[in-house]
Amino acid sequence: MFMDTLLAQAGGNVLSWGTLVVLLLMGIGLCALIAFLFFAKYASLYIQAKMTDANIGLFELVVMSLRKVDARIIVRSKIMAIQAGLTEKDGVTTKSLEAHYLAGGNVPNVVRALIAANRADIPLSYKRAAAIDLAGRNVLEAVQTSVNPKVIPCPDPSQGRLTIDGVAKNGIQLKVKAKVTVRTNIDRLVGGATDETIIARVGEGIVNAIGGADTHNQVLERPDSISKRVLEKGLDAGTAYEILSIDIADIDVGDNIGANLQALQAEADTRVARAKAEEKRAFAVASEQEQIACYQENRAKLVLAEAEVPLAIADAFRKGHLGITDYYHLRNIQADTDMRTAIAGTNASASAGVGTSNSRGGQST
Repeated sequence: MFMDTLLAQAGGNVLSWGTLVVLLLMGIGLCALIAFLFFAKYASLYIQAKMTDANIGLFELVVMSLRKVDARIIVRSKIMAIQAGLTEKDGVTTKSLEAHYLAGGNVPNVVRALIAANRADIPLSYKRAAAIDLAGRNVLEAVQTSVNPKVIPCPDPSQGRLTIDGVAKNGIQLKVKAKVTVRTNIDRLVGGATDETIIARVGEGIVNAIGGADTHNQVLERPDSISKRVLEKGLDAGTAYEILSIDIADIDVGDNIGANLQALQAEADTRVARAKAEEKRAFAVASEQEQIACYQENRAKLVLAEAEVPLAIADAFRKGHLGITDYYHLRNIQADTDMRTAIAGTNASASAGVGTSNSRGGQST
């Protein structure tokens, strides 16, 4: 019994040691697997950084991943800067690249812009390039435009206008197309106005230049006079560009705006004159109607007065102021007057009315 107990204890010890060895081997294998995966993820970037003197350690690569920074972009951007001759003294450090990435900037584009500026001998610091990029501008395109100026059509056909229209002092309209050559001003890129402002200012200057010409022939003979007058105004102030030249591409003669305006004015004056004449005519008609009414009123008064004549004659007979001889003498005079009126061709209705009244008065008497 004792021997069996010893053997059982000895067998249990052997089994526990075997389990420990297996667990130890499994732990070593797991560590090796983790190390292999870690090496496979960062080894390539680390080797690239070391071989190009990018000065990015393995620990920094791990920390980048913890900060959710794409280590590949940072490593490749810094390698690109180092290979182009940019150093950390120029501001291209690992921390600055990480900070710009976390701020939402385009790190490769900024590095390419710095390289292009360095090659073209354009003063551009990393801080300014990063600020331009974060401001929403394409810093690489800005550097390229600074080296290779671009041409802006004026007006912009995409806005729906094909020409800039101006009117000379003689009333002739001119339609102008221009091309503005500009290059980027890096110092004014942040906060500076863009293409739309350049187009608007140049268009305004062209219109003013055409309007200042006495005749359209002066502009047609010397189109460069427009460019000179526009350039003298310093239209690139406050913009992100420097205007190099303004070239007149095409000039066409439009309508005679002055004649059209005069015709419209003459038509308007005619309408006003017609309205005034119609007003005078209506006033004259109204005055005529008033005169007719006044005439009818006076005619009525005359008839009433003539009706009083027989009564007066009758009253004269009664009072003895008028004799029969006087009455007949009055009738003879009236008859003579009616005859003369008939011979003259006038209307003797009034005289006939008087005679009729007198006759009736004589009968009454």
